[in-house]
Amino acid sequence: MSGLLSGLANLGLGDLENAQIYEEPEKKEPAEVKKEVKAVPEMQEKDYVYDRSFECPVCGTKITSKVMKTGKAKLLRMDKDLRPVHEGVDTQKYEVVACTRCGFTALNRYFQPMPSGQVKLIREKISDHVRMKRYNGEIYSYEEALERYKLALVCAIVKQGKASERAYICLKTSWLLRGWQEALMGEKGQEARIAELKEEEKEYRQNALEGFITAVGKEDFPMCGMEMSTVSYLIAALAIEFGKTDLASQEISSILTSKTAGARIKEKARDLKDEILAQHKKEK
Repeated sequence: MSGLLSGLANLGLGDLENAQIYEEPEKKEPAEVKKEVKAVPEMQEKDYVYDRSFECPVCGTKITSKVMKTGKAKLLRMDKDLRPVHEGVDTQKYEVVACTRCGFTALNRYFQPMPSGQVKLIREKISDHVRMKRYNGEIYSYEEALERYKLALVCAIVKQGKASERAYICLKTSWLLRGWQEALMGEKGQEARIAELKEEEKEYRQNALEGFITAVGKEDFPMCGMEMSTVSYLIAALAIEFGKTDLASQEISSILTSKTAGARIKEKARDLKDEILAQHKKEK
């Protein structure tokens, strides 16, 4: 095909026969697309909890209590005594439900229908006398959480709850107190308060040990949602703390020889065994 401008040579414009009719568009370097980086808001404690509805098994009142959102908080570690430590929130603060009308208070797993005899005991010894506080904040403070745990423990005592329930409350209260100490670390002028909390933690842990020992001799498993190997491990961990190494060794041995204990709990039991051996070497 001849060009659109062919023949211009006859007009003395041969150099322009191949001229382009339209200029090629200027090629521009693609503009850098600036992506707006939105700052991710930092998670606050209130973001990990929500108000869950409960019906009080003593007075039938519809109440709400703050509980943890499932899977929201990242597990950072577990302490030797199985205390879970999460990022951004102390989950122990949200393990107790309290009825603000009648005063019945319990760990979440025990806030459920119970025998009429227990209901009567709570009404007579708790409801007729207690002056409940309102917990209106977006989160529970450590002071409020500890108050709720103490109410849960006294309710378990009054209703003549199982030793395992009382022991479990004591254990979890000690976890709460440890978390409170950690929260105060680094703050000036808190040394005395931390020392007080540490002593209180120790007292609760000693009662947890006594309660679990009693429970193992009287109750069936699972206990507080835990299998025998887990309870044995807790007893061993607490026994070491209070110098009862013979008891600890006995519980560790039962775990290591168990056919039903899982690999993870056996590994933790071996760590306790190594700790006992190290103590014995140090004493010698």
